[in-house]
Amino acid sequence: MIALYCRHKEGNSTLCRECEELLAYAHLRLDRCKFGEAKTTCERCTVHCYKPEMRERIRRVMRFAGPRMLFYHPFEALRHLLG
Repeated sequence: MIALYCRHKEGNSTLCRECEELLAYAHLRLDRCKFGEAKTTCERCTVHCYKPEMRERIRRVMRFAGPRMLFYHPFEALRHLLG
């Protein structure tokens, strides 16, 4: 979703530094999540582990990329909705 946002919203052909930072942060948070493989989507999670600034950045990405996922990655979009 971050790559989709960076490519279509920001007009970059590859991830910019800020989007790379956000992606690395998201991976770090997922790796350290206490729920592991049983984790639901962050929106439904009872523990919010993102810093407020990063949470707002990921919300912007999700608002833009979420609806577009149905067109670009339909199976991933369904998996995310069901997760």
